[in-house]
Amino acid sequence: MNAARAGDGLSILVVDDEAMIVMLLEDMLADLGCTVAGSAGSVAQSLAVIDRARQTLDGAFLDINLRGELVYPVADELKARGVPFVFVTGNAVHGIDPGYAGVPALSKPFGARAIEQAVQLFAERRQVPAKP
Repeated sequence: MNAARAGDGLSILVVDDEAMIVMLLEDMLADLGCTVAGSAGSVAQSLAVIDRARQTLDGAFLDINLRGELVYPVADELKARGVPFVFVTGNAVHGIDPGYAGVPALSKPFGARAIEQAVQLFAERRQVPAKP
């Protein structure tokens, strides 16, 4: 019998402008049993993925700086929808806008354990459909 994986059944959005980071995250998430709902490298692409996903997202990994474009509008949309997210940054974590002080952040390079812990956070916060 196989043990349940941390992310079994979770639908995750990956937002990063570096293709290698996206592929790494996609592989790590697949190993944890997650489904990548989509990946995007810009704010506009990210918002389109969120719109298509409707209410099916369970979490997201957001690179803060997307070729000079800050990801905060994506974070705001996810927050409005009740979707938990983690910032991923190649810059200093202390450089994150203070308005997002409570949001977990991972520094690049990150390890598999850090991703697993974030996925566990998403699993704990997974939205349960309201009962009629």
